[in-house]
Amino acid sequence: MTPEAVAESVDADMLVELLQQAIAIPSVTPHERDFARWAHSQLSDNAWDRSLLAPFDDARANVYARVGRGRPSLVLAGHLDTVHADDWKSHWTGTERADPFGATIIDREIWGRGSADQKAGICAILEALRAIRRSGCRPKGAVTALFVSDEESGQPGSGVSAGMKAAIADGEVEQDQPPDFLVYTEPTTSAIYTAQMGFLIADIALTGQSAYFGRPELGVDALKAGHHLLTALWEHSDRLRTQPAHPLIGEAFLLVTEVRSGESIAVPGRFDLSLIRKVLPHESLDAAAQSIRDIAARVAADHGVEASVEFTAPRDHPVGGTPDETPAEHPAVQTLGASITAITGDAPRIEAAPYWSEKSFLSAIGVPGVYFAPGDISHAHTPFERVEIDELVAATRTLAHFVASWCGLEPAPTTN
Repeated sequence: MTPEAVAESVDADMLVELLQQAIAIPSVTPHERDFARWAHSQLSDNAWDRSLLAPFDDARANVYARVGRGRPSLVLAGHLDTVHADDWKSHWTGTERADPFGATIIDREIWGRGSADQKAGICAILEALRAIRRSGCRPKGAVTALFVSDEESGQPGSGVSAGMKAAIADGEVEQDQPPDFLVYTEPTTSAIYTAQMGFLIADIALTGQSAYFGRPELGVDALKAGHHLLTALWEHSDRLRTQPAHPLIGEAFLLVTEVRSGESIAVPGRFDLSLIRKVLPHESLDAAAQSIRDIAARVAADHGVEASVEFTAPRDHPVGGTPDETPAEHPAVQTLGASITAITGDAPRIEAAPYWSEKSFLSAIGVPGVYFAPGDISHAHTPFERVEIDELVAATRTLAHFVASWCGLEPAPTTN
């Protein structure tokens, strides 16, 4: 059985129906359990040797599955949760797109919350392995499916990669002999994203002394100090932009995202800001964080206020998310690129993620990887999220071809 024959075994109609079922199950962070149960039920077929629904944090769950035992080995990963759909209904009220979980098909596109980010990727994994089994084969190298909760941020008390941390702690990714490669199915418009930026998010508070406006000499103006803090941070960002840019990710920079200060007819005694810092693969998150602390401390000392810095979005690092890159020359990247060409006739596009996601967790334990899946990240988190059916089918066939090419094939055991 050839990889091309395996790819042809992908059932386009079943794949579309599968994605529609997935979209119809709301899984807004942190309410992923129903969708996790559905995913587990879909894995409980003869395409996999074992599957497991693994609850954590009382009301949430991850899903794991495995087939094959040899090498080269592979992890196929995705996240179960989506962002909220609060803005969807108001945007599409009175139209055929009004239900964010309706999975409506319009002009050969499937619309709905989570369609691209990233239920299309999860369904591509499910159907790719089913296509291999349908062709009478199974992967020779071990394939692990890893579907985790809590990737998305924005909901209170969530979005800290609790699911991925639990998966690694559970030992579902072998750390003594790590798998040889990872495909994490974040939407990439079917390009291969070999690199991702890192990031840190910081909240800085300057505390002075409020005083009645008629006696300003009794106060310490935190807003005035904040003006100097903003200037220092923007100058720091300008310096970052003078450093060599990454060929795929671009420049490092810092963006102030929110500022809060002021009191009623009084000297402002408090100044708060939030910022995000883009970190490149050759940079250190620790050093980036220390630069922020140093700037805040220097401004505070110069202007007689107190400064505190809190990093509010720890992921695989206490201050944020780690940048990551897998060389485009890696054999698995080359194999995936060849699978893209075999299915589409096009040369593969090697690009970088304009986002941070969780492949760096696995990179840290020795598993190099990429992002690859149908869907456009620029539509994610918006009322315009959708997936083109033709791209969905082509990407799933590409994934089936890649698994067959990278892991090899052997005859599936017969069952009564």
